[in-house]
Amino acid sequence: MPKVAIIGSGLIGRAWATVFCSHGWTTALYDPVPGVAKAAKAHIARNLKELADLDLVKDPKGAAQNLVACGSLAEALAGTALVQENGPETVEAKIAIHTEIDTLAPASAIVVSSTSFLFASLWAKNLKHRSRVLVAHPVNPPHLVPIVELCPSPWTDPKVVEKARGLYARAGQVPIIVRKEVDGFVLNRLQAVLMAEAFDLVGSGVVSPEDLDKTIRDGLGLRWSFMGPFETIELNAPGGIPDYNRRYGPSLTRLTGRKVFTSANEAAIMAEWPGEQTPERIARLSKWRDSRLAALKAHKRGAKKKPA
Repeated sequence: MPKVAIIGSGLIGRAWATVFCSHGWTTALYDPVPGVAKAAKAHIARNLKELADLDLVKDPKGAAQNLVACGSLAEALAGTALVQENGPETVEAKIAIHTEIDTLAPASAIVVSSTSFLFASLWAKNLKHRSRVLVAHPVNPPHLVPIVELCPSPWTDPKVVEKARGLYARAGQVPIIVRKEVDGFVLNRLQAVLMAEAFDLVGSGVVSPEDLDKTIRDGLGLRWSFMGPFETIELNAPGGIPDYNRRYGPSLTRLTGRKVFTSANEAAIMAEWPGEQTPERIARLSKWRDSRLAALKAHKRGAKKKPA
């Protein structure tokens, strides 16, 4: 298995290390603060034990043996295939650490940042090896939430992006490609819209915060736990997504004030959407959805109560 260098061994770095070492990668930990990388190994061992208790990791002790705490950045980067940087969220800090990484990492290494809102173009422009640099934005904690947003800069080699996608998939993650730099990437833009509406609904007296949470937890969130929004609406009209847009697009435009439910956007969606929009396929998928919802309902019924 390849070697990954985890640069920054705080909360996100430890979670990333859990991901990679549990999938057999040699995982080098480095942190500029003395002692942090070494201490991180104990945290990661606990993560592995918790995952093993849920049968999500087969050999936690063996996985922990893949961890190496390094005393220098050069030691961590030696022979690595992937560099996962988890440093401070400032452009100045990114420029400083990536300038060092650019010099020390093997020329073949892919270099990514876990940043949640900065673009790679902000710090990669003047790097000698800027074509290998991109963002790999996780959701906290990445060892439990597998989505990772891969966002290249204008200078990132497309082959590097595809190689990165393959590496993350091999490590059990669910990589998506953000095709161009946009504020918040994809996940945070979706989350921001939902949270803004939640604040407004509670603040304007429409609903209590507890009842709003129930609306997501026991409503939208059930389907969203195994289906995305397009998968969901495909099954909400007999003719699939185009039928849904024709039926509900005008109402959604009025509700949101956004003229985005257009035939042009519909065509862009359908140009890349898999599967025919036929009543037979919709019925087949609806049956699958209902079986998954029933299984999820049974799981939630048996789950432990949330502590007070």
